[in-house]
Amino acid sequence: MNIATLGGGPAGLYFSILMKKAFPEVEIQVIERNRPDDTFGWGVVFSDETLSAFEQADPETYAKITGEFKYWRDIETFYGGEKVVSTGHGFCALSRKTLLLILQERCRELGVKLQFEREISSLEDLPEADLLLGADGVSSWVRGRFVDHFRPDLDWRKCRFTWLGTDKPLEAFTFIFKDTPHGLFQVHAYPFEENLGTWIVECREEVWKAAGLDSADEAETVRFCEQLFADDLDGHRLLNNRSIWRVFPTVTCETWHLCDGRRNVLLIGDAAHTAHFSIGSGTKLAMEDAIALVDEFQRHGLDDIPKVLHEYEENRWVDVAKLQKAAQTSLEWFEKSAQFTHQSPIQFSFNLMTRSKRITYDNLRLRDPELVDRARDYFHHQQIDRLRSRDPESEGQGEGEIPVPVFTPLDLRHLRLDNRLVVSPMCQYSAEDGLPNDWHLVHLGSRAIGSPGLMITEMTDVTPEGRITLGCTGLWNDEQTAAWRRIVDFVHANSGTKIGIQLAHAGRKGSVFHPWQGDDVPLTEEQGAWQTLAPSALPYRDGWPAPRAMDRHDMDTVREAFVSATRRALAAGFDLVELHMAHGYLLSSFISPLSNQRQDQYGGSLENRLRYPLEVFRAVRRAWPEDRPLAVRISATDWLGERGTTLEDSVTLAQLLSEAGCDLIDVSTAGNSPESQPDYGRMYQVPFAEAIRHKVDIPVMTVGAVLDADQANTILAAGRADLVAMARPHLRDAYLTRRAAETYGYFDQPWPGQYVLGAPRPPKAAQRKSDPRE
Repeated sequence: MNIATLGGGPAGLYFSILMKKAFPEVEIQVIERNRPDDTFGWGVVFSDETLSAFEQADPETYAKITGEFKYWRDIETFYGGEKVVSTGHGFCALSRKTLLLILQERCRELGVKLQFEREISSLEDLPEADLLLGADGVSSWVRGRFVDHFRPDLDWRKCRFTWLGTDKPLEAFTFIFKDTPHGLFQVHAYPFEENLGTWIVECREEVWKAAGLDSADEAETVRFCEQLFADDLDGHRLLNNRSIWRVFPTVTCETWHLCDGRRNVLLIGDAAHTAHFSIGSGTKLAMEDAIALVDEFQRHGLDDIPKVLHEYEENRWVDVAKLQKAAQTSLEWFEKSAQFTHQSPIQFSFNLMTRSKRITYDNLRLRDPELVDRARDYFHHQQIDRLRSRDPESEGQGEGEIPVPVFTPLDLRHLRLDNRLVVSPMCQYSAEDGLPNDWHLVHLGSRAIGSPGLMITEMTDVTPEGRITLGCTGLWNDEQTAAWRRIVDFVHANSGTKIGIQLAHAGRKGSVFHPWQGDDVPLTEEQGAWQTLAPSALPYRDGWPAPRAMDRHDMDTVREAFVSATRRALAAGFDLVELHMAHGYLLSSFISPLSNQRQDQYGGSLENRLRYPLEVFRAVRRAWPEDRPLAVRISATDWLGERGTTLEDSVTLAQLLSEAGCDLIDVSTAGNSPESQPDYGRMYQVPFAEAIRHKVDIPVMTVGAVLDADQANTILAAGRADLVAMARPHLRDAYLTRRAAETYGYFDQPWPGQYVLGAPRPPKAAQRKSDPRE
């Protein structure tokens, strides 16, 4: 078997080593366009957990690589005139040139043929091979040659960076954030040899241009950066090595392998996928690709290359996708880091440490309890200061033991929430004629006993025609008001949980079966279908009945229905009202240009599209008591770029709602079009909530794949949101908040008398022989 490896970086060299070691009979040639000792960039960084796989794969290279390592455990963040140190992380690095020379030497020992300074411009330039390995980096020739098959996507990002070196001795992974008249510059730096370190300078494209760096050569770049970071360099120099300003591309491919009967081709490393340098995993990813590929050859042998390549991709893509997701999240954090520069240095540092979602409150506390305690204390005192600024008579409140963020109370007007965990609205589709029944009492009552700070009812509609399904709850008559009062009274009598109601009108997404009988299937006339309403006569899906475009009479009628329902919510005793302006229901469909194509004063510009939802909000605010909070759920984006609602639109909406008396923005996304393709993942909607929070002076609630109190603590302590709502986790566990209280040692939670015997006790109390519960 013959293998031609195009690219002499870590991916190609390490694969060749492991493959030749596993199968000495295989002929392998590595072809590299540069000289053996050419390398662009400086150091290569790894984390401690990476190294065990390398040791097992080839102890000889492992020993030589680790013998060159510079080790450290700290991350130092310089921001706002302060240095914040986080410890317990475990990193190591070495010179990229040293790494390549070690790998080259090992290749020669094993009989791998290395060819340098050889350009490949066509397939005819390559030697005959059973496998062509494209390990030729971000600008891969192999990927470009078979572009129609690999179907790559190169997402060119928003920042410029230059990869410099420094002779300043560094003792930790170092982040520096420096504001300038041009905008924010940030440094990613780390040691890799004695008195040598990597010094990457990064800034947004517009900042780079404003500073005049778009016309700077390498020497001018070095001079600019040395002057900008003179205080941080302490008289030391910055060094260049083809240190041109570049844009990082996030590379993904629909497939990594090609087997067409004539040739077998595989992409690995940066040719197939990139991971942003802010998590230091590009080289790790490439070398782990090599390990995984050789594992597949060892598993399946050399006789069926297509099967090996197929199995490699099938088994490898999940790990790659996870790491790329974390890297992309980290990349995007640095793209928008300027929005966090109002934070204190300790909160900013906690935010930075947890940016990729791989590190959360709990596991950072295992590494660095002091940093987490400082972030917790800052969060707590920030809330006390906020309370005192609003209510001078609150002096003295909040003193004593400092709780973790989720158990820090929050005040909205005169409503105090005992903790920051929220039961998100969840449609139950179990009502008859809009009337909540015993199911709703048990569903909401059990979750209230679970002790969240706030619970919001399912989407409750203001007219019969405003329902999604025949099973949706409503609040348009006295019988419904009384039924809701029964539930609210139970919650208030048996828990400290506050309860809000979400008022809505389904608009063009109404008159359908509930999901148990068929997702998104319109009712027929015989089944009780009704005429739906919308800003424009556009059906939500192809084949659905068209809604009626609302006229002024319809708009007045629906607005007054919201006002009437609000008054009924007060009569039912609700603590909070939330207006539903999200997910493509009526008010949301006015906001999005995907569903609002009116030509009058309620369509066209964003100002016009917001006119009716704001009119409804103001009418509801007038009907709802001044001392009770009013919230709004919004869809921050349609995930369709400028075609739909954008984050910038939602920031404008949030600002106008705040000015109109809104107390809380509940930030979700999507729902206005079935074309939307949200980028799902853990806490995937948090960036939209935090963007609104940092641009508008209003509390925000985030929702969307937040799974537990640990993730909620992470979000809160980083200043990304003020409340955290969970739906599915509360379906799985009605006592989520009580379990969190036990986990974090808050044993003084109020329990209903009927359940006191089952209440958890502090560890010491469990040892008392006289305890009557034993």
